[in-house]
Amino acid sequence: MKVVIVSGATATGKTDMSIDLARSFGGEIVNFDSLLLYKEITIGTAKPTLEEQGEIPHHMIDVSSISTPMNAADYARQALPLIQQRLMDKKMVYLVGGSGFYLQALIQGMYDSPTLPGDIFERSEKLYREKGISPFLDILKKEDQATYLRYHENDHYRIRRAVEHFWNTGIPLSLERAKKDKENATRAEGNIHGWETLHVHLDIPREEHFEIIQKRTDRMINSGLVEEVKSLLSQGFTGQEKPLQSIGYKEVISLLSGEINNLHECRERINISTRQLAKSQRTWFNRIPHKHSFHPVKNLGEVRSLVSYFNNLKAQ
Repeated sequence: MKVVIVSGATATGKTDMSIDLARSFGGEIVNFDSLLLYKEITIGTAKPTLEEQGEIPHHMIDVSSISTPMNAADYARQALPLIQQRLMDKKMVYLVGGSGFYLQALIQGMYDSPTLPGDIFERSEKLYREKGISPFLDILKKEDQATYLRYHENDHYRIRRAVEHFWNTGIPLSLERAKKDKENATRAEGNIHGWETLHVHLDIPREEHFEIIQKRTDRMINSGLVEEVKSLLSQGFTGQEKPLQSIGYKEVISLLSGEINNLHECRERINISTRQLAKSQRTWFNRIPHKHSFHPVKNLGEVRSLVSYFNNLKAQ
């Protein structure tokens, strides 16, 4: 039961790499990028084309609506059985994406976090609505320093979830994380399912990556990102849906509302936010052991050789 993980920050060539590997060695692709889960958003997500999806079977793409966002636990519950089925059918599986928390939920399981009572949810909503993220950051700084240092201040969703977890259990989320990490460290395969895994991590030097990000932003805008957002708003979506608060969509919504003055400023904000996201993703994946890091273009031959060796390792 062999699984190849292809990870990396946004705009590092994961889609091209995974398709190349699937063409070369067979197998099917399972997405773990959180935004590719939603059927209504395409241009701003750099989703594989319909032609690419037609050539190589892709899974966990367009499986939900932006009106019903999925979290990491939802993703893991839905992705796991389809992965297991393909492994039972002796097919290679490529797990591909940049959402490290979704990958972690899938291969290592979730931290213990009881269902959130309604009163705590309302308390969180009221505090956030009235005072924003600042009081949540203050709570984490006092009660859970490790989590406070872990999350970027713009990651409102995870910051709030960490505070809600503390309110609900009285236990800092960092302690739950440490417990789970200790359990996972005893597993030779690095996952709870017993899969044989090879982790290919794509990494690009920062300056080169910045140029790629700028070109991708230009391509998205030229391909109709603004028109895509206008269409979504005309269908009755408010723009407050969690997927529409992601990079690219939130900036275009601000442009359409007049908060951003022009398309040039919108483009620059997207570039800045994407660079910040890439930095956060790079930090996340740097913490993961037992991976092999490559440049997606310069080291393509080495990646192919490594996957070929991994694919035949059991028979040698």
